[in-house]
This record gives sequence, structure tokens and C-alpha cells, in this order.
Amino acid sequence: MSKETRENTLVLIKPDALKNSLTGYILSMLSEFHTGLHFAGTKIVAVSTLLAEEHYDEHRGKFFYASLLEYITGRLHYPEEPWKRRVIAFVYQGPNAIRKIRDIAGPTNAHDARVQKPGCIRALGTVVPVKDESGKAVGDRVDNLIHASANAADAEREIKLWFKPTDIPPFMRDYATEVCDQLFYYRGNTISTSYVPGGIGILAPGDLAWKSDLEALRAHLKGEKALCSVNAVAAKYLINMESETD
Repeated sequence: MSKETRENTLVLIKPDALKNSLTGYILSMLSEFHTGLHFAGTKIVAVSTLLAEEHYDEHRGKFFYASLLEYITGRLHYPEEPWKRRVIAFVYQGPNAIRKIRDIAGPTNAHDARVQKPGCIRALGTVVPVKDESGKAVGDRVDNLIHASANAADAEREIKLWFKPTDIPPFMRDYATEVCDQLFYYRGNTISTSYVPGGIGILAPGDLAWKSDLEALRAHLKGEKALCSVNAVAAKYLINMESETD
């Protein structure tokens, strides 16, 4: 299968699916037998606020945004058990991967899923009222068990947010990479090439990185417009680091 005939998509098994022991069911629904797709990468992630904010960047400012962050970080389903707060992230790859996975996942809203596509994964989800500080209901949040990239552009952004190039086998990488030639330190939404107290080294000379990430970091250093934020680049390198687990 050539790069020209395959697609990549990000899939997340969310905290509500894990709490309800639906992992095996979901994986069987997404198996190569049913989809013809291959796993290209997988990891278990303790989702930090930073990663959650970048993943749901398009929803910033919406009434359900804060609740959405609580949901994907696992705080809603495991308020007293932080060791259980996790998401399982996958890269699936193959012909028409995006459409195939979204078809099996079903409509975003769980109520719609049960009506329009009984038997899909999200038909087992729930719709939860979202309340403001006074306790007044202001809308709904959908706990729909699984995330699946909506299109090729979203898939590339999301995969690069959750996975480093080296998390994916060489012959399965479809996005341009580059060998880093300098040090990059991250601290509080900023990037530098020299150590500052509290800074975390995210890239060093010789490290393999997404080419677009390096281009973004260089642009930020020069004060130029970049295609993504510093946080979007740094998030994947901070996954499962104790200092970033909240």
C-alpha cells in the first residue's frame, strides 16, 4: 500500500469508555477484520490540561469548553482516583481510514447515534446537561466514548499533537520529518534555545521531529507568525511527564 492510497486518522478511547469497560468492544469494532486498517501507533496517556486545551482548541470560549476539558482529562469520571485518568490514543492507517472509522463510531451526539445508526459505538454514549455556576442548565455535553478525526487536515494536526515521529514505525510515517539541529526548551507557553529555570528540554540535536513543528518553533523564536502555537508543539513531548500531570 503506497502513501498515495492510504489515510491516517487519530482515534481516542475516552475516559467514559474506559470506566464502562468498553475498550475491548471498541477495539473489536475497529479491528483490521472489520476495517481493513492497520495500527500505526498507540499509547496510554494521562491527559494534561495543556494537551486537552490544544486538542479542543476549536471549542475555546464555548459554554461547554470547561466541561469538555474535565471530561477528556478524566476528572469527571474519576474525581477521586487520579491514577485511573487516562485515554488510549491510536493512529489508524489505510485506504479511506477517516470515513471508515467515523462510520463505525457513528454520529457525534449519542441520542442521534441511537436513532440514526443503532449498533454504532457512540450509540452507547450519553448526553449530560452542563450547568453554570448558579446551577442553571446552559446546554449539553456529549460523552460519546470515542474521538475520530473528521478530515485529513484535522487528522494531521491531531496526530502531530498526540504522537512524536518515533512513536510511529518508519515505513508508516506519512508526514514530513526533520532531524533537529538545536536545543529547544519549553516553559510556560514560551520556547527558548538556552536553559531557563523551570524549563523542560523537548528537543535536542539529533532528535527526529515533525518538520512542521520545527518550522513553527523557529518562527516563534523569530517573533514571526507560525502555523501552530508553542503549546501545540510541546504537548506531545510532555505526555506522561510527572510535572505535567494535573
